[in-house]
Amino acid sequence: MTYISSVGSSTTAGSYTGSTSASSGTSSSGYSNYSGSTSSSSGSYSSAGSSAILSSLGVGSGLDVNSIINALVNAKAAGPKQQISSQTTQLQSQEAGLTALSSALSSMQDALTTLGSVTTYTTYDSTLSNTAVGSVTTQSSAQPGTYSLVVNSLATAQKSVSNASASGTPVGAGTLTVTVGGNAMNIAVGASDTLSTIASAINGSSSNPGVQATVVSGTNGQQLLLTSTSTGVANAFTVTASSDSSSGLSSLASALNTPSSAATDASLSIDGIAVTSASNTVSSALPGVTLSLAATGSSTLTIAQDPSAITTAVNNFVSAYNSYASTVTSLDSYDPTTQQAGVLLGDSTLMSIQRQVNSILSGGVAGNSIGSLAALGITRNADGTLSVDSNQLSSQIQSNPSAVQNLFAGSNGYATTLGNALTSFSGSGGIISTRISSIQSQLTNLSQEQTALTARMTAYATQLRQQYTALDTLMSTLKNTSSSITTSLNAMLNSNSSSSG
Repeated sequence: MTYISSVGSSTTAGSYTGSTSASSGTSSSGYSNYSGSTSSSSGSYSSAGSSAILSSLGVGSGLDVNSIINALVNAKAAGPKQQISSQTTQLQSQEAGLTALSSALSSMQDALTTLGSVTTYTTYDSTLSNTAVGSVTTQSSAQPGTYSLVVNSLATAQKSVSNASASGTPVGAGTLTVTVGGNAMNIAVGASDTLSTIASAINGSSSNPGVQATVVSGTNGQQLLLTSTSTGVANAFTVTASSDSSSGLSSLASALNTPSSAATDASLSIDGIAVTSASNTVSSALPGVTLSLAATGSSTLTIAQDPSAITTAVNNFVSAYNSYASTVTSLDSYDPTTQQAGVLLGDSTLMSIQRQVNSILSGGVAGNSIGSLAALGITRNADGTLSVDSNQLSSQIQSNPSAVQNLFAGSNGYATTLGNALTSFSGSGGIISTRISSIQSQLTNLSQEQTALTARMTAYATQLRQQYTALDTLMSTLKNTSSSITTSLNAMLNSNSSSSG
């Protein structure tokens, strides 16, 4: 403690500082730091007294006033401060433990969601024995099976070519109409327009029904090539010229209306059943199966369930469960050697979660031919974790995939039942989130208590300083009076001695 004074002035100052901070409920305080300044924050206090005689607090009384005030304040604050600190530490540990538990349960919930998804069990492998004829993809609506595929012909787009003419030769005025199905495009052709300008007008038209125009420069001159942008008979086009068109434009329309390569549909058969398609991408022949045809020929189409999606989902669940088990072991552990306990040892919420999870996973699924996790190849180890017999799991998936799906994704399957239970614990508004919110509220209250304690100790220290300042002033005055009386008495004694002499 530093006490500052100015000789000949009436101002003295002293300050006590106790600070409080809170982050998720943390708090700290101190009662033994003094400075020669005045502060209205962080629990600081100051006092001022007037005594031109004193050069330092305690001189008048001869007492170490600063140490006395410091000891009194610390003694008064020690009990409440320790209680706040202890409660804060305990609550913070509980919050950290519950947060870790919630995270582990959320990871397990994610794995259960995948296990309960229909998509996990409707992933298929599809192959063509003769890949030259094309490729195949599947969706979840596909059905396993083997089919004989014969591609007789591919779908083609119509092409039409005009007669040759010299580059830059005007075609003649009129209106050219190109029609695809019920959609028509009218191109106004000027007297000076050439094949190039007509091609640009066709390609740039907002009403283009589905044709591409290209000018090809060959050995006989330029020729206009029209091509359907889509394959199939339904996408074939016709070209006509209006009745008032020039002979040159009418001749152009007539030539383009005669296909150089007619539009055709793809022709194929699946197990002898004839199929046609305007496109070489055939998606309507088999549910959930898309064939992309590339050439004519024969092939065997095989569609089989892909077991890897199920295997991955099961292994991910086991990994998530083992992570949860490891977290629980740490949270409710006790080391007799160090006498250190896990932060949630004996916690009712943790014990309730353990009971429900263990009860669900150790039970069976009624009406399911597999019936239990153990029969699927998932067994519990001595340390509480799970392990997977990959061979047994693969065998069950291959022999009875629908039973595997029902074991997890059925109305009373493991993923459904355990998933619902975990939601009540770790979901929004669940037991864990409610407890964490309560803890955070308690930590906020403790922080406020620490702030109030600091304020009380500041006021108490100020009160003590004022009292000891008054005592110092009184003692100094008494000393001065005593000194004056002593001086007067000595003078009188000296005077009497002189007279007697």
